[in-house]
Amino acid sequence: MPAKSKLIGIAASEQPQERLERLGAHALSDAELIAMILRSGSKGFNVLDVASQLLAQSGSLAQLITWKDSQFRDIKGIGKVKALQLVAVVEIGRRILASEHAELPIADTPEKVHQFMKPRSIGLEVEKFWTLCLNRKNRVVKLCETTSGTASSSLVHPREVFKEAIRYSASAVICAHNHPSGDPSPSAADIKITRQLREASKIVGVPILDHIILGNSNADPLNVGWYSFEEHGML
Repeated sequence: MPAKSKLIGIAASEQPQERLERLGAHALSDAELIAMILRSGSKGFNVLDVASQLLAQSGSLAQLITWKDSQFRDIKGIGKVKALQLVAVVEIGRRILASEHAELPIADTPEKVHQFMKPRSIGLEVEKFWTLCLNRKNRVVKLCETTSGTASSSLVHPREVFKEAIRYSASAVICAHNHPSGDPSPSAADIKITRQLREASKIVGVPILDHIILGNSNADPLNVGWYSFEEHGML
């Protein structure tokens, strides 16, 4: 059978694999890459239909990093096993993004802190609070997850923050926490804890350079994606 006829005769669910073998992964569309993970569709839906529907529902491949297994299972043709496979692939992607920052950065601007923390905070359903311990050149020497809270709050006490700072001989600290809603606008509780951290830093002699709330630009009224207390004159 001529090559062209053979390609026409291949089922739609098999075409992504054939294209991957011939052309390489870079040649595949987003839907075809997802189809390679799913491997098969369901009755009435071939695997490319399922993959295309998944992309349509999420809005983009990048948005899938925030999805949970229950959201994947809402798509016709994706059951429990396929949903868990997709969750695992998403987590691999998240860890790869985080590993790109294996060399701890100089954290001298809110933008750099946000870039460093984004792979660790994106898609989280609960608030987490981190302490970035810095050396004299503002390079991060240790990133500490200080607390992990509920869907609406992450309680932290100044002693927990500065315990980590003293433990790692930090010259200064930057604090960061995420808002699961994506809107980084500070709450009354955020403002209160920032004031407490500022006063505690004076007592222990370890300056707090900033407290940054991590969100995303789509949900930020200012379209920035983070909030810096230092930039707003609140430290």
